[in-house]
Amino acid sequence: MPEVVQYAAGDFDVIVVGAGHAGSEAALAAARMGNKTMLITINLDMVAFMPCNPSVGGPAKGIVVREIDALGGEMAKNIDKTYVQMRMLNTGKGPAVRALRAQADKHAYHNEMKHTLEKEPNLTLRQGIVDDLVVEDGECKGIVTNTGAVYTAKSVVIAAGTAARGRIIIGELMYSSGPNNSQPALELTKNLKDKYGFRLERFKTGTPPRVDGTTIHYDETEEQPGDADVHHFSYETKDEDYLDVKNQLSCWLTYTNEKTHDIIRENLDRAPMFTGVIEGVGPRYCPSIEDKIVRFADKKRHQLFLEPEGRTTEEWYVQGLSTSLPEEVQQKMVRSIKGLEDARMMRPGYAIEYDVVAPYQLRPTLETKLVKNLYTAGQTNGTSGYEEAAGQGLLAGINAGLRALGKAPLVLKRSDAYIGVMVDDLVTKGTNEPYRLLTSRAEYRLILRHDNADLRLTEIGHEIGLIDDRRYQAFLDKKAQIAAEMTRLEQIRLKPGDAVDDFIVSHGDKPLKDSLTAADFLRRPYVTYDVLLDFIPAPETPLDHWLTEEIEIQMKYAGYIKKAEEGVAKLKKAEAKKIPDNIDYLAIEGLATEARQKLQKINPETVAQASRISGVNPADLAILSVYIKHGQIAKVTDQAQ
Repeated sequence: MPEVVQYAAGDFDVIVVGAGHAGSEAALAAARMGNKTMLITINLDMVAFMPCNPSVGGPAKGIVVREIDALGGEMAKNIDKTYVQMRMLNTGKGPAVRALRAQADKHAYHNEMKHTLEKEPNLTLRQGIVDDLVVEDGECKGIVTNTGAVYTAKSVVIAAGTAARGRIIIGELMYSSGPNNSQPALELTKNLKDKYGFRLERFKTGTPPRVDGTTIHYDETEEQPGDADVHHFSYETKDEDYLDVKNQLSCWLTYTNEKTHDIIRENLDRAPMFTGVIEGVGPRYCPSIEDKIVRFADKKRHQLFLEPEGRTTEEWYVQGLSTSLPEEVQQKMVRSIKGLEDARMMRPGYAIEYDVVAPYQLRPTLETKLVKNLYTAGQTNGTSGYEEAAGQGLLAGINAGLRALGKAPLVLKRSDAYIGVMVDDLVTKGTNEPYRLLTSRAEYRLILRHDNADLRLTEIGHEIGLIDDRRYQAFLDKKAQIAAEMTRLEQIRLKPGDAVDDFIVSHGDKPLKDSLTAADFLRRPYVTYDVLLDFIPAPETPLDHWLTEEIEIQMKYAGYIKKAEEGVAKLKKAEAKKIPDNIDYLAIEGLATEARQKLQKINPETVAQASRISGVNPADLAILSVYIKHGQIAKVTDQAQ
């Protein structure tokens, strides 16, 4: 076969490889910051495609989508334009764990995002397969496609997702493929390993069968409707644009049963998960149905949600039934389920294995340590989920754009955002399985709430050029209104009287003996802001329900928030203690062997980051801090690294 002739195809400030949820955010961020940007992907018909669950949000993930919006990203706006159902989860719990989830019209979501990318002035879309990088003196200078096109750039972001040497597995059938039977990228990660020295891992994810909605017996399942209350992910979406609940599409709940479990058990000898065919590590928090049946053998049933894939298709996603069993076994399994007795399977479920860049090889900016000006994001870094991918893509795109502009990078701390928690976990601890964000991963989750993402991050978005002056002024006005009303509530006093005492007693409390501030009254668990206005004058300027929600949360949880902020202040002090680049941990006397090895591997940038590495104990941190303070730092040479 003749050798492909290479040619100079163009020069850009930033190039993004892969147009999934990570790549789309990365490209838009870099372009909107003023960089001449190219987004290249294997198939333009799969931009921001949803090969798995057709939804956005959920616990922790929904907060990430709000953070993306607050920083100036696109995912929140895109899902607000294309959802078919929206629900707020965990409403019976505190604000730290409330989470918005939207069912997406997956085809509309893709089309809307593709059109947004096409309309961006500084952005060029290309279809192509990237085989290699242009690397000179340890710096990434561009990319090379399989057609020989050489594109140069100041910085490059790789967001290849499951296309990276992807392999689909259905029973005994195995073949090279990207998600949803798309073309795989076979050379790029191979070259990352063989030519540039990256350590790769092999991960696995999977999808369930899709069934024909016209063959589902909905009357045998439980309806899961959307919310009548107004919700949206983007702070810029108007309340009046929210879909009335009667125009939303319901999901439906059903369950597996003993018959389903028997079918699976009888065919475990054909299950790739248990025959050794699958080499990749699968997600702990989204296991296949065959894995669930084996691991939780005592459970008599498992929940399944039937979810619409859009308004213009009859394909339904059977959430909870992810599998790589043979196709005919999948059909028997589906028809054993209540409501699906006559269901026609339109697509079988499958497992897909793919390459992952071990994320401890990254800096907190998502730039790789091995190759300067090269960034990675999304499933390439070992995460699962569209939201995790989009959050990383936005951060990688911002930093690739800042590098191209010659500006200082952006690092989001654990106290800034769930995106910061995720990135810190990845670069500090690595991951040996597909990483999923959970509220339990954030030690400051009372600060990282769904409602206050804009208060935490809009300032940063404006500074880097992704939030325009109009939106920034609206944000400043909102902050001023919140501050003014909270001050007013601290100044107004409620006195004992028939109306207020009758209300208090009706809730099992004792009547007032002395006056108290409106703020203290609002802190009582049975008092809402709307109730409070029955006893005090309303503010001169009426406040919308989003503002009063924020005021109420800040007032009610003030003590807990203050305690969390004290923890953040301590963290910031530790983060301020920088560790010199390329420090030689072998030269530091007194470090435990495990600590020495882990520190050398991760190469943390601050003492705070070092403290979060498994195997590094307080004694090691004390020795490290004293060593740095003395200032005589032994360093590893570039060649030794």
